[in-house]
Amino acid sequence: MKVLSIVVPCYNSAAYMDRCIQSLLLGGEDVEIILVDDGSKDKTAEKIDAYANRYPTLVKAVHQENGGHGQAVNTGIRHASGYYVRVVDSDDWLDGKAFPKVVAFLKKSIEDEMNLDMFITNYMYDKQGVKHKKIMEYRKCIPKNKVFSWDETHFTLRKYLLMHSVTYRTGLVRDEAKLELPAHTFYVDNLYVFEPLQHVKRMYYMDVTLYHYFIGREDQSVNEKVMISRIEQQLFVNRRMVDYFANNVDLKTSVGKYMERYLEVITAVSSILLIREGSKASLEKKKALWHYIKEHDLKLYHKLMRGALGIGLHLPGRLGRRTAIDIYRLARKIYGFN
Repeated sequence: MKVLSIVVPCYNSAAYMDRCIQSLLLGGEDVEIILVDDGSKDKTAEKIDAYANRYPTLVKAVHQENGGHGQAVNTGIRHASGYYVRVVDSDDWLDGKAFPKVVAFLKKSIEDEMNLDMFITNYMYDKQGVKHKKIMEYRKCIPKNKVFSWDETHFTLRKYLLMHSVTYRTGLVRDEAKLELPAHTFYVDNLYVFEPLQHVKRMYYMDVTLYHYFIGREDQSVNEKVMISRIEQQLFVNRRMVDYFANNVDLKTSVGKYMERYLEVITAVSSILLIREGSKASLEKKKALWHYIKEHDLKLYHKLMRGALGIGLHLPGRLGRRTAIDIYRLARKIYGFN
């Protein structure tokens, strides 16, 4: 059994995927790289097959009809044979110095029977043209270099676990959480990092910057204009998170409190994008989103409305607009869009 399976969803990635794959090969024989071609129309499929032929003990080539990012992640997880699994997007990459250290620790954690459910590392917003890159670290939020539980966490609105910072135990995601992401939908990385959390009991944080999150392509899904154009998919994911929370999460637990704050941020992002678009139809969609939360989980609705983000998003007049812009800037830092 491999120590770590890395799922790489690839769609028309031929022009930039080499940097990603070359970084993953540094993990050596303990790492399984699962390249999922999501029905690409360029030379992605041929590149994937070439890597699998060249590195048969390291790389799996998987081809599917186009199903979107979430379906590619689902496919990759089904093919994973590693004890742990993580997702790396094909335009991102892992740090050459940190990655071998992470693999060595994960291998030791299996040998020592640490029974980790989730392993956490830092990530970098590797924004094109920016000299000083922003690193998202968790030093003041969670213990480091020890096994800990949700009761020992102290996350703030500025510090959240994204897909880039988590490595899950494969069995937890696939067999216990039974995670199945929706097809043909953007922003499912929020579901990937959100829905399995209820099953996470034992965590470990290594204070290294492992993941380089590339920001800069005009067609990137987290580009603000692109997000506004795809707002229906953002709203779909937001509503599914509300549904999951309402049906599965106890707000009184430590993990429930964390998930409520995460959902608060995602709902703020959805709301502020609709405010930024500014049309009557968008403002009606914002109202409908909050009504959806109220109808499905009244306690959650009141918690979100009374929170700093909820209050700011519903202030009228000039003060309201100024506050909304401040919330937008905060959400942009957390969410990583341009």
